[in-house]
Amino acid sequence: MPNRLKLRIHITEPWDFARQNDGIEELTGWTFDHEIYELEEWEVELDAGYKMNDILHERILVSPRYVGEHLTKIFDAFVGFPVRIAHRLDDEWHYSMAGMLSQRREKEEEI
Repeated sequence: MPNRLKLRIHITEPWDFARQNDGIEELTGWTFDHEIYELEEWEVELDAGYKMNDILHERILVSPRYVGEHLTKIFDAFVGFPVRIAHRLDDEWHYSMAGMLSQRREKEEEI
């Protein structure tokens, strides 16, 4: 059985994301997509959703923010890896945010 990778996503754009979501600047969730190296995007199931334009989103799609990068670089990153973030609308993915992706450590969850 595949292991799920727990993730933390700090939202940097849009600048008013926290205002629209009751002060929340970070999203947490998990994915199985990290086990398939060829994937250039990972679908992330969120622990708690967020609202954008009064629509609740519970899944996102993350991809590298810069050309030539690969999401597996989060395993070597100290503070995070820059990503583009998409939400699902009308059965299509729409990139609308940017942020920093990092692994969520078990120790952080206990705090």
